[in-house]
Amino acid sequence: MRALKIAATGMMAQQMNVEVIANNIANVNTTSFKRNRAEFTDLMYQTETRQGAFSSDAGTIVPAGVQLGLGVKAAAVSRIGTQGSLIQTSNPLDVAIEGRGFFAVTLPDGETAYTRAGNFQLSDEGEIVTNEGFQIDPGIFIPQEATDIIINRSGEVFAVVDGQDDPVAQGQITLVAFLNEVGLEALGDNLFRETAASGDPQLGIPGEEGFGRLRQRFVEGSNVNIVEEITNLITVQRAYEMNSKIIESADEMARTVTNLR
Repeated sequence: MRALKIAATGMMAQQMNVEVIANNIANVNTTSFKRNRAEFTDLMYQTETRQGAFSSDAGTIVPAGVQLGLGVKAAAVSRIGTQGSLIQTSNPLDVAIEGRGFFAVTLPDGETAYTRAGNFQLSDEGEIVTNEGFQIDPGIFIPQEATDIIINRSGEVFAVVDGQDDPVAQGQITLVAFLNEVGLEALGDNLFRETAASGDPQLGIPGEEGFGRLRQRFVEGSNVNIVEEITNLITVQRAYEMNSKIIESADEMARTVTNLR
């Protein structure tokens, strides 16, 4: 009976949906996390009678036909890239991107990754790095004698040094944008990697056309809406229950047919 297999695909789809929602809720406090959404498509159809086929010698045409669906499958897990709320901190190395763009990060193997998490730290050599110790690209060093750090909206980094009247320029933070941000591959640790689907990275200065601006002493929170996620979870639970009821009904029908023999 096809209904058993069709309902089974529905239960597997909703199970995956729950896993996506669970990951969203688990990362509600993760810096710069972007919520995910599971998307589904219907499976191929079994055609019993093709629409448009001739139904008589007089040339009459079947207007609708008979096509039976075979269930559902996962098509994609899309990342929703809306801006997260900006959270003020007291750390001068916390930098939030207000708008479009990613920070470039150099991994230990030399590969470049990308992140929106701007909760930076200083290494033992005074270099600005991520929480995992990966240096930002281009690298920026802060002198040991610096008493404060200034990062303006355009990404210019200055160090306030005792004995000098003006802040000393230390470097320029750049941003990278992609034509299709959803096509980036998530690596964990708030990092993403370029893929063929994302397009080539486009380098720019914060505040230029097509790039966001920076906000020092702020971090970007996740864009997960707990109320929305709980509502989605309830909807998924009901869909899962309905598919399980279909399996129960199909099993009961098959039992009835078996008892007729």
